Amino acid sequence: MATTRNLKIKTSTCKRIVKELHSYEKEVEREAAKTADMKEKGADPYDLKQQENVLAESRMMIPDCRKRLEAALADLKATLAELEEVNQEGGEIDDAQSTIADVEQLFVTTDA
Repeated sequence: MATTRNLKIKTSTCKRIVKELHSYEKEVEREAAKTADMKEKGADPYDLKQQENVLAESRMMIPDCRKRLEAALADLKATLAELEEVNQEGGEIDDAQSTIADVEQLFVTTDA
C-alpha cells in the first residue's frame, strides 16, 4: 500500500538524481575544457593521460545516472498511480506530478 510518505520519498529521490545528473554534465564540461587546455599547453603526457582518465570516468557516470533516474521515475509513477486509485489528494501529489513532468521534459530534451 502506497502512502503519501512513500510518495514524498520517491519524489525527493527523483529530484536528487536530476541534480546529480546536472552536476555530472557540468563536471564533464569542466574536465573537457581542462583536458583541451592541457593539450594546448603541451602538458606532460602522464598528466594528460590521467586527466583523460578523469574525463572518461565523469562521462561514464552520466548513463548510469540516467538509468537510475529512469528507474526512480517508474517507481514514482507507480506509487502515484496507486495513490490516485484511492482518490488521495494533497500537495505531495501535485509535487510528484510536477516532478514527473520535469523529468520527462529532461528526457525529451536530451534524447532530441
